[in-house]
Amino acid sequence: MLRRQWFNSGHCGFYFSTVSAQQGCRFMLPTAFTAVHQQDGYLDPSAIVIALHGNTLIFCSDTLATASELAVLAPPHTLLGIGQMEQQKIQMALWDAATPLPTTLSTMDLRASFDLLGETLWALACRASQIATFYRTHRFCGVCGAPTLALEHEIACECTACQQRVWPRLSPAVMVLIQRGREVLLARSPHFRSGMYSAVAGFVEPGESLEQCAHREVREEVGVEITNLRWFASQSWAFPHSLMLAFFADYVSGEIVCQADEIEDARWFSPDDLPLLPSASSIAYRLLQAGLKENP
Repeated sequence: MLRRQWFNSGHCGFYFSTVSAQQGCRFMLPTAFTAVHQQDGYLDPSAIVIALHGNTLIFCSDTLATASELAVLAPPHTLLGIGQMEQQKIQMALWDAATPLPTTLSTMDLRASFDLLGETLWALACRASQIATFYRTHRFCGVCGAPTLALEHEIACECTACQQRVWPRLSPAVMVLIQRGREVLLARSPHFRSGMYSAVAGFVEPGESLEQCAHREVREEVGVEITNLRWFASQSWAFPHSLMLAFFADYVSGEIVCQADEIEDARWFSPDDLPLLPSASSIAYRLLQAGLKENP
């Protein structure tokens, strides 16, 4: 069951829904995890190492490569302690994508690694990937173009010329599961894998509240009006630096009109006739499962 509490933000309101950890709060960093930012000089054999080859993970067989297995490579160009979990260090080691790998090591895309890593390791890999993406995309100052320097005491870069300082960006995106009785409205982006549909989603624009974004994105992408916006849960989504904020909403009016170039198809689905759904690693999947349980 979802327990709801009304929240009024002035312009419009929505319900906060209290969800169980199993429903809405999986794939988070473990509760035993403590964030750390520490420049390291060597690969620690006792640490959990998240090794990255460009933007892919380095594997040995069917699991993340260990410090001893990575010792065959030249030293990583970035090596950081990024956390602590139950007295065990979490290290992020980053090599350029052009670095040759021996046959004992292989690479795997972060998305594809979920089934092999499981929830805890995958959440740690997502954190490492986002930090690595930040450093890779902020080597030069966005104000004057001079090289930046990674700071030692925090995840930030500072311009060597004008001292402009930047931190990792997060891009909030709202996701809405629209319900009409037992039916849910699901849409398909042309970028999805064949046959897959998901809830309507889009990025928050400057000056927008989450509620305004939800109504605008639904109206733009599928042409319908919604009401009774209800909070579900959030998820850090490292592709490359999103924060997904998921809601339920009820259908009010309008016929489905797909936004050109954004939505390939959208339609109402019953629980008995669902399309291919997003990966179980995503909040979209859990939002859909929770919505279907509400209206079996």
